Amino acid sequence: MTRITRLQKRFPELYIDAFLVTDPLNIYYLSGFHLEAGDGFLLITEENAIIVTDARYAEALAEFDNDEVVATISSDYYGSLSKICQGMDIAVLGFEESMSYALYDLLDDLMLTDLVPFKQLIEQMREIKDINEIEQLTQSARLLDDGYRYVLSIVQPGMTEREVANRLDFWLKERGASAASFPTIVASGINGAKPHATASDRQIQAGELVTLDFGYYLNGYTADMTRTFAMGPVAPELKEMYGLVLAAHDAVIEHAQTGIDGASLDQYGRQIIEEAGLGQRFIHGMGHGIGLAVHEMPMAYGPNSKRLHLQTNEVITVEPGIYVPGLGGVRIEDDLVIGHGPAQQLTQTPTDLVVVD
Repeated sequence: MTRITRLQKRFPELYIDAFLVTDPLNIYYLSGFHLEAGDGFLLITEENAIIVTDARYAEALAEFDNDEVVATISSDYYGSLSKICQGMDIAVLGFEESMSYALYDLLDDLMLTDLVPFKQLIEQMREIKDINEIEQLTQSARLLDDGYRYVLSIVQPGMTEREVANRLDFWLKERGASAASFPTIVASGINGAKPHATASDRQIQAGELVTLDFGYYLNGYTADMTRTFAMGPVAPELKEMYGLVLAAHDAVIEHAQTGIDGASLDQYGRQIIEEAGLGQRFIHGMGHGIGLAVHEMPMAYGPNSKRLHLQTNEVITVEPGIYVPGLGGVRIEDDLVIGHGPAQQLTQTPTDLVVVD
């Protein structure tokens, strides 16, 4: 059963006659066609799937191979939507709650149908990955593994964080990556205490830790990996921080499986850091879902996510961290496919502390 068919079969329980998709990732997920934000929509009716966009996409649509989907070229996207809905006697049209108010206001004026919002309807479908998606995520993870090894081969004291990020970006794109899924984090020394530090002009120095957090799209899907390494020998307190984060990371992975709730899974790792007296220095959730987006369902899980229960074939990150202002930070992140037994780890780079000579 295709993704479009799965959605159509839910129409009776949702009490809708059609569903309007405007989010580009959701359009791609359902149809396989890349449409930029604001350049049209995908309309799913009980029997049809219709892309409406303008002439800029005509050539791409002519090459698009999907028997389920037909296309209409129009510069008046939503005037065309109104005509289609009238012609097909669509009385109730569902739409994504994430739609902008401006677009909703336009539809409210144009449409004769009832408009019904749905929260994360397609995102919930995306939450459980199929075999092909897991393979795409595996390939993306392997590319990140290779990228990390590349960084270790070129990094040296005196390079700036930005230089490392830029060289990694070029290297990954030469090997098939289309784009970063978020700005690459290279956080050296005291910058490591900032979980979302941006790569700066700070020069990396000997005797400090460097955190590298990056994700790149490969064939539409993004993995997400973080490693912290040492530029030569580092102070004992930094080694201790690393050991605590690694122990927390391993404990979460050991217990990640179908059915466990997010708060319990988080606690397996968080308690290790708390018992060491550094609980206040772990200032974010334990992880999040990934796929077509670097943050997707299941959204962040942590101490307050007891109602979130992991499902088979969800893909999540595990990324504990400790951040001490004035000293630095450590974060280690890997990507997992959830199953009834031990989780399948997609990112394979070893997690022992690497010391770059």
